[in-house]
Amino acid sequence: MTLWKCLAAQRVPEEMTASHRVVTVGVASVAILAACAVRAGTLERAVREAEGKGEIPKLTSVLVLKDGKTTYEGYFGGTDAETLQDTRSATKSITSLAAGIAIAEGRIPSVSSPAFAFLADLKPFVHDGATKSAITVEDLLTMSSALDCDDNDDQSPGNEENMYPKQVWARWAVDLPVKANYLRDAAGRGPFAYCTAGVFLLGQIIQRAAGMRVDRYVEEKLFKPLGIARWQWPTSPSGEVMTGGGLRLRSRDLAALAQILLDGGRWQGKQVVPESWVNAALAMHRKANESQDYGYLFWRRDYNTRCGRFSGWYMAGNGGNAIIIFKDLDAAVVVTRANYNTKGMHQQTVRLLEEYVLPELACRPA
Repeated sequence: MTLWKCLAAQRVPEEMTASHRVVTVGVASVAILAACAVRAGTLERAVREAEGKGEIPKLTSVLVLKDGKTTYEGYFGGTDAETLQDTRSATKSITSLAAGIAIAEGRIPSVSSPAFAFLADLKPFVHDGATKSAITVEDLLTMSSALDCDDNDDQSPGNEENMYPKQVWARWAVDLPVKANYLRDAAGRGPFAYCTAGVFLLGQIIQRAAGMRVDRYVEEKLFKPLGIARWQWPTSPSGEVMTGGGLRLRSRDLAALAQILLDGGRWQGKQVVPESWVNAALAMHRKANESQDYGYLFWRRDYNTRCGRFSGWYMAGNGGNAIIIFKDLDAAVVVTRANYNTKGMHQQTVRLLEEYVLPELACRPA
């Protein structure tokens, strides 16, 4: 399985003379084979053991990329490589990438563009006024808009659970009230509040700016160039595409998305997402909490291992789902799980990374 992928990633030194090449290649191949077998086998046993002990409940897959190669791929809980994984809010980050493409194409002038100007077909808005009109695309990307919306507050008018029973989600979302006494800081940002409805509205903005359904736009601009052929979008009762999470993709396709982030938006030599947008999306725009920063619908945190601390930007979703890139290691890790709505789900994934996966990437000699 991963043994052959590990071997494919290796290179025999080119400085050998022709007369010694055959012998040296044979010796090198034996050494590489042994090293790859140990590395793949060690991680396989460690992950299987942790999963078997219940340390990572409802784990469905783990993929590890290093230097552009898959070095580990494992499936759990009856899933396989063709399973469309429900990573919940992790796919909010795909909406960020679509927004970046739309801005590069001039369909959306900039991140400073007024968000509700694109939604004029839904006027009149309830609770309309200067505060709502001043909400920008960037506010939606950074979870800092004036909408009275907080998924972590059951009493919030904009809590996502209030949206799902509605027939037309866009109607409900544009009519949300704004926060009382909303203030921006010196950087122009409002308070951080996790708001799925805002990311759904961002998808509606992209749809109107592109002049086509947002799922088609993502398919044409992102999925097709990456060779992604299978997916499943959730929709509202009236058929609106949910861009705030729940998009189902294969683990390998999530890994492809991670790889283009590592490669500055490029895939097989083609610029799919503007490099400037990747840099902007993976830059700190908000302090989400004591241990996490927030970019443009991407999270960042530090991971601690026995051989040091490593910064990781990641897509995160309910259940303990995470697709993480480690720029300093030229590595990415996909962890999919179905441990939804449970205490400690994200901490369990962090432990998997810090204690099992990252040591195999960072703590071994090259």
